[in-house]
Parts: sequence; structure tokens; C-alpha cells
Amino acid sequence: MKISITDTGSGITREFARAIGATVKGRFIYIPESKGGGYITGFSWGADLRMMIRNYHLKEAIFIERTNELAEGQEDIVFLLSGIFPSPVQPENQLSTEQAHVLICKHAVSSIIAMPSNTIFGSVTIAVSRQYLRLLFGKIHHPVAESILETRDNFVFEAGISPEMIKTASEMLHQPIPESLESHFYKLKCEELLCYTFALLIQREAVPTSAMHIDDIKAIYAIKLRLQSHLNEPPNIAALAKEAHMSEPKLRKLFKQTFGKGVFEYYQTARMQEAAKLLKEKRMTVSEVGYQLGFINLSHFSRVFEQHTGLKPKRYSVNEVR
Repeated sequence: MKISITDTGSGITREFARAIGATVKGRFIYIPESKGGGYITGFSWGADLRMMIRNYHLKEAIFIERTNELAEGQEDIVFLLSGIFPSPVQPENQLSTEQAHVLICKHAVSSIIAMPSNTIFGSVTIAVSRQYLRLLFGKIHHPVAESILETRDNFVFEAGISPEMIKTASEMLHQPIPESLESHFYKLKCEELLCYTFALLIQREAVPTSAMHIDDIKAIYAIKLRLQSHLNEPPNIAALAKEAHMSEPKLRKLFKQTFGKGVFEYYQTARMQEAAKLLKEKRMTVSEVGYQLGFINLSHFSRVFEQHTGLKPKRYSVNEVR
């Protein structure tokens, strides 16, 4: 199902709800059973800060073609924190989970939003004006933070999800305060999530960031998809650079700038995340997982897995099954 929506600065939630026939009750939008299950909700605190929670799954894949038409001078930054909620439903058929990560970009960048079928979406999206961000984080002196706060060029940064973010997100799902105070509660939680995000970003190497053309962003994300789709094959930098129409130094720099990790480090991390998922969700054996992910030596696989998770694959598998 394809949906085309124009966002003039107030978000696309209501338009999305109408397109799929969702039920609106107060601040909650409930996904109809015919389309899946779960809900969307959110808050708006004027032009400076908005928040949306997605906690649902879909039976049918949906693609939203989003065109942003912001008012002159409006410089919103979007923080999308994905994969930080537990499943909103317990369906008979097992659902996939979306990748847990934080994506930061300018709101003005139009995009295609892909929502695959039978996938759990548990995310918090925060749209915040640069003016408000400067009040909160204007005293941080780090190239990534300064790019988010000041640069007029397009940019995109990704980071992982920290345990502190998961804890805060869980509190947002099960807020313990009266309804009369919930708007204030959620605003504080939004700021808390933003703090944790900046805390992750400023741990990166403090090197100057480079401007990224929209074609550069597309190329870097095509490389990311390539790595994630071929976890049994070590990345070939020369071949990737050729596909991206970039020099190898440019590819390495922009990839690390975007994801905070070099190409091979990112690949190895994604590989171990997939290994953990196969052990946990698919109940595959250690040897099956190792060979599927391209390891010839299972002892090597065990060492690499332990470096990333703190546990050997066998122990991790036993702990997760219990």
C-alpha cells in the first residue's frame, strides 16, 4: 500500500491514520484489526517540540512518500528512536522486530518511509526546533553536536540505542502519573531521550564533519543495506566505493561520520546482532549460526561473539531460552 502525504510542519500522523482507516480516541490512534494492531500517540508543545510514539504492527507493507513543506525559517531536527519498545501484541505468528537505532536528520529532507508487513514498530519520534535544541545543548563543543545545531547542509547521523534510552522509553509506555500531569511528564521524557542521544554522539571521535549532498546520503545508506544483506561476506571497500561513485577515502569518512563506526566495524557489529537474533528468535544452533554468517572457524565465531555480547554463543543461547 502506497500513501503520499505532504507535511507542512505538523506531522503526518493524522493523514496516515485516515489513509489506513484507524480509529482516533483522544490522543490515541488505534490501528484497525484488519490492518494489524497497536496504536500511535503523541504530544505537541507548540512549534518547538513534538513527539510521536509508534507501538504497533501491520499485516500489509505500507510505503509513505513524504514531502515536507516547512514554513520559511522553520529548522526542525528529527530524532527517530526505533526498536525501543516491547511488542504491543502477542500474535500467533511471530513478528520481526525493527532494527534498534537512533536516526537524526533535518526535517526538511523529503523521504520514503517503508513499513514492512509483520514487523513490530516500537519507536519514539521527536521533532524539535534548532532554537530549542540550542537552549538545551548549545554549550556542547563537539563536531557532531555543532553540525546538528548549526549546519545548513543536509546531514544524517545514526547511533545505537542505550540501556538508559530503553528504560526511559518503557516509562513512557507505562507513565505512572495522573492524566493532568502527563503532558509535562512526556516533555521531560523527550528531553531525557535527547540528552542520552547527545551523550552517545559526543563519545565519537571529535573530527570535523563534512557536508553531505543528498546523493551522498543515499549512497551511504545503499552501502549500509548492502552490508546488512550480505552478512556472510566481508565488505570489499574498493567495490563498495565504485558502486557509490566515491573515492575510498570519501566513503570511509562519510560512513564513519554517519554511523560512528568504520565499514568493517559496522559490518561485524551487524553480524553479531544477527547472530544473537538467530540464536534467540530462531533457536538455531551455534554451528548453524556461525556457518550461515560466513564463519569457517567456529572458535573464531565464538570469540568474536563474546567480544560483542560478553557471552559465548552457547551460554547466550541458554540464557535467552530460559
